[in-house]
Amino acid sequence: MKKFYGQRAYVQSAGVKNDMEIDGFSVAVCAEMGIELSRHRSRSFKEMQDWGDDLGQYDLIIALSPASRKQALELTRTSHVTVEYWPILDPTSLGGDTREAKMAAYRQVRDQIRDKMIERFGAPEI
Repeated sequence: MKKFYGQRAYVQSAGVKNDMEIDGFSVAVCAEMGIELSRHRSRSFKEMQDWGDDLGQYDLIIALSPASRKQALELTRTSHVTVEYWPILDPTSLGGDTREAKMAAYRQVRDQIRDKMIERFGAPEI
């Protein structure tokens, strides 16, 4: 998002659980597009709340899984936050046993997310 739209919006990555380290396949396929993720750290919705982030202060939450959609809706039920659900494939359930098959699955998901961003927010500013 930041790579495509710069400082146009404040973006925070969060999820149902905190995996701390981002998946190496995600890092590799995003690097192919010039997007640096190796230092990226996600946080859970709970961590955001524990650290003082009020989910109600956001304008939009984009959920990529049914579980994150459910939790975002629960946590913002008294706020004027729009929660959008983008049903994105889980790359860990795609692909095969080889590295290239896994990379192809992750590329498919990366491109799916990119296409949804362009559909929602317009052409990238890059």
